[in-house]
Amino acid sequence: MQTRKLGDGLEVSALGFGCMGLNHGYNHTLTHGEATAIIRRAVDLGVTFFDTAQVYGPFTNEELVGAALAPVRDHVQIATKFGFDFEGTRESGLNSSPEYIRKTVDASLQRLDIEKIDLLYQHRVDPDVPIEDVAGTVKELIQAGKVAHFGLSEAGVSTIRRAHAVHPVAALQSEYSLWWREPETKIMPTLEELGIGFVPFSPLGKGLLTGTVDMQARFSEGDVRATLPRYEQESRAAAAQVVSLLSAIAKGRDATPAQVALAWLLAQRPWIAPIPGTTKIHRLEENTGAAAVALTDDELAQLTEASAGIDTSAARYPDKMQSWIDR
Repeated sequence: MQTRKLGDGLEVSALGFGCMGLNHGYNHTLTHGEATAIIRRAVDLGVTFFDTAQVYGPFTNEELVGAALAPVRDHVQIATKFGFDFEGTRESGLNSSPEYIRKTVDASLQRLDIEKIDLLYQHRVDPDVPIEDVAGTVKELIQAGKVAHFGLSEAGVSTIRRAHAVHPVAALQSEYSLWWREPETKIMPTLEELGIGFVPFSPLGKGLLTGTVDMQARFSEGDVRATLPRYEQESRAAAAQVVSLLSAIAKGRDATPAQVALAWLLAQRPWIAPIPGTTKIHRLEENTGAAAVALTDDELAQLTEASAGIDTSAARYPDKMQSWIDR
């Protein structure tokens, strides 16, 4: 698989792997062995970029990822995230105080069983801690050899600029897909100006763009999508035109809707590295195959035009989670 450069020198596979869903967020019941097999198959397919976080589990996802990647540690890049309050001392649910960052990052290193985190994100912007203090703390961790690159997640333009002024930000992770294109307005021009990479999560709209989540689909208890306003029936109906077009383009080139959706995303900028996740080997193989799909200018334009009609007025998260998105 081809590689892409994020920010100040972090080279990753064009498509990464989002590990969250292996044991968090979607009510999956994979065994440790099944989850490990998926991660190692991703490595076989050329994926070198793996994304986890402290809060996934919490903690167990980091342990899983670290153990699965131990045999190939020197050939992959591992990203994790800090910033949630696991001690219950903050009403906001967030904690990016310098001492808490240092404490939880040391714990992440132990769970991952690695000496250095390749990309360390602030998971959500903490309104109670100046971003300059956060960036300065991560800079100290980089100087100490515990972290290689600094990232932000769901951060707004002002926060990105202020953090970048203290220490270069290698990547921003936020939602981006044909289903959610808000970052194009302000975020992406800022990233391009500053030379920061973009790591879209939910690049397939949490399954909506694959054509497998239709109006009749019901999400089980424990599936995060059951709580998200953007996955209510009305919002799904708004995406029908895009899904239909994805299917038509896919049929014409012996591909799948998911591959076409990922190919559209990869075509937007050379410094974008999406991180689709899955719990199924055949879906993993399907997703990684998107790296070989080159859409024509006309196909890209058709998809862009069709997705512009999607109603984005529904919130992406319940109220508390929505409040964690920095503007």
